[in-house]
Amino acid sequence: MQEPDAKIATPEEEVSRVMQICNACRYCEGFCAVFPAMTRRLSFGAADAQYLANLCHSCGACLHACQYAAPHPFEVNVPQAMARVRRETYTQYAWPRPLGVLYRNNGLVFAIAASTAIGLFLIVAAALRGSLWKTPGGDSFYGVFPHNVLVLMFGPAFAWAAIALGIGAARFWRGQAPGRASGAALAEAAGNALSLKYLDGGHGDGCNEEDDRFTLLRRRYHHLTFYGFLLCFASTATATVYHYALGWEAPYPVLSIPVMLGSLGGLGLLVGPAGLLWLNVRRHPLHGDPAQKPMDRAFIALLFGTSLSGLALLAGRETSAMAVALAVHLGCVMALFLTLPYGKFAHAVYRCAALLKWSIERRQPSRVHLPEG
Repeated sequence: MQEPDAKIATPEEEVSRVMQICNACRYCEGFCAVFPAMTRRLSFGAADAQYLANLCHSCGACLHACQYAAPHPFEVNVPQAMARVRRETYTQYAWPRPLGVLYRNNGLVFAIAASTAIGLFLIVAAALRGSLWKTPGGDSFYGVFPHNVLVLMFGPAFAWAAIALGIGAARFWRGQAPGRASGAALAEAAGNALSLKYLDGGHGDGCNEEDDRFTLLRRRYHHLTFYGFLLCFASTATATVYHYALGWEAPYPVLSIPVMLGSLGGLGLLVGPAGLLWLNVRRHPLHGDPAQKPMDRAFIALLFGTSLSGLALLAGRETSAMAVALAVHLGCVMALFLTLPYGKFAHAVYRCAALLKWSIERRQPSRVHLPEG
């Protein structure tokens, strides 16, 4: 075990240090998947540190229970050490690799991407329509932006995001070499991800506030955000079927499936990100990596702006402001697509991979022999 005052050169080495201390203590073994996964190891290389870091949900329970946390000389802080390694994971496995540096300046990247995309859409809308403030009359959204123009712009952006995230996750997965996934492992990992199981603090009461109180708010706001995002995606998918299979063009009636799904998802993407931002602002710096707060808040703000602009478009689609509302909403969506692989969204991809590895690993014989008693 490294001495507590030894110089730590990398975030992975800090995770190795605290995990060796935790492995000797094991008080938190029942808190979340990190600690039983830890007990299967006697040493912690870079791949182990990255796996455990992405398995950690940063609930804070172990920090508040730890007898070796500051002011103890060991200064064990598992959530903070894990958060720093997660950012290193995103940077290392980013595709193209040089763009991994964007994780370190992501607040600025989001702001520039959003403003540029919105400005581009406003300019294009003005050029195609002649005036952004014309009364829409019987025009559809495609009267402002022709359908083929939208496909040519959003198709490559969405494909880029999916490919970049997919390649990064594949690189991470190859480095972990978890073994073959059974159907039971896949089902368990999916259930843990969809329920956010490990945001319950290991006891069902939720994450810790800085004054040690428990709260389930972080889990609930994450659920609203996640399922709001999925509902909006389902709305877009349904609208695609309407357009190509049925020949129906947007905008659709208020009681149509795409609009109802989008409205419910949009409300989730308002309440969820607003709550997460509130919790992020109030969260104690020891509960995570303060250097990553700009990245966290920028992604939350962009999700909120995308939802707010979409609901504003729904409310104003029969007014003369429809074209402006459409341009702003599409600009937010474009900014979201372009920055998905290089922002906070990456944590969902890598965390799902880590959860799957844990579901595979826990079904395998332990490679560390532990004496009975």
